Amino acid sequence: MTKTFITAIIVVSVSELSKRYTIWAALLASLPLTSILAFIWLYVDTKDTNKIAELSYSIFWLVLPSLAFFLILPGLLKYGVDFTVAMGISILLTALIYATAIWVTKIIA
Repeated sequence: MTKTFITAIIVVSVSELSKRYTIWAALLASLPLTSILAFIWLYVDTKDTNKIAELSYSIFWLVLPSLAFFLILPGLLKYGVDFTVAMGISILLTALIYATAIWVTKIIA
């Protein structure tokens, strides 16, 4: 229950803040709050710092492909693509980029 409540507060805060102060909303959204919360919950549940270190390392490599979404979506919107269509295309392309990144990291590892 606490996990859900904290997560909901963050999402609502970003949404409400973005109505007035886009840069502050962007700052809040860009913070690794999800990761931090996941590390805390994982530690509380398991006390396994090795799992936290592994998760942190994996998150680092998967943040890189996620950045594509933040380039694709505004690019499509600036070209006049409908929001719903632009969101769908952005999600699909980002998923493909994720899949490629995961495939590449498995080959390298």
